[in-house]
Amino acid sequence: MKTPAPFQVSLAQIEPTLGNLDANLALHQSEIKAARAAGSEMLLFPELSLTGYYLKDQTPEVALARDGAELEVLREASGGLTLGLGFVERAPDGRLYNAYAIFEDGELLHVHRKVHLVTYGMFEESRDLAAGDQFCVVESRHGHLGVLICEDMWHAAGAWLYFLAGVDMLLVPSAGPGRGVAASDPGLASVETWRALLANASTLYQTWSLYVNRTGVEDGVIFGGASRIANPQGREVAVLEGLDPGHLTCRIDCGENERARMQAPLRRDEKPWMVLAELQRIEANRR
Repeated sequence: MKTPAPFQVSLAQIEPTLGNLDANLALHQSEIKAARAAGSEMLLFPELSLTGYYLKDQTPEVALARDGAELEVLREASGGLTLGLGFVERAPDGRLYNAYAIFEDGELLHVHRKVHLVTYGMFEESRDLAAGDQFCVVESRHGHLGVLICEDMWHAAGAWLYFLAGVDMLLVPSAGPGRGVAASDPGLASVETWRALLANASTLYQTWSLYVNRTGVEDGVIFGGASRIANPQGREVAVLEGLDPGHLTCRIDCGENERARMQAPLRRDEKPWMVLAELQRIEANRR
């Protein structure tokens, strides 16, 4: 596949209404209209953007099959656009997943199911949701995409597997709370942590990292916003500061991936077979 042409992406830092599919669908449609007006060819929403996050007993009520009416509306709206959004997926076997759909040009390209559910501290995702078990590359006209839903980014395996597969962009939708006080400035510690995490991932895996977080308050928890983009050299090139809803636009040039990989051929020199052998040894020693 030849290097995709540069394009503009928009990140929609929104405040979904908890459990209200109709209101959130209208919000998505409004953001799609705004992204088109801004000349963007890709639009990304946060984790669980269609439903809100702290659903608890509402989870089964808002779950959608992949051909659900709300998703069909958004699929049709993706003509000429690459569109990423979060929802609760109801699988054919009845299990529910924290999922992220990628639509492009009126087609559903892929649904990623969150692999690493958060069940500690203020989070209890595994109470209502099943965990995904795959990190599949999404083949888009804008390049090879890898989706990591929030906590997926905190576990090295997903991003590393995407690195081995040669993805051009890591898409990181999140419903991350704003917590703590940063040591270096008056900002939130959680924002500083995400900034470092994304910069390090982009540097190590020589890829774009596109982080889109939500805003608002649910169940007494404030979501941290601060959506941002890091380039394949690990440099932050766009950021939306603060806790308010807003839009972040940025020009993405996948030629930067190639230049970074030519300067330091990390993927060429990686040794996944050695990792596999070590994992087999570790597993054998556990028995």
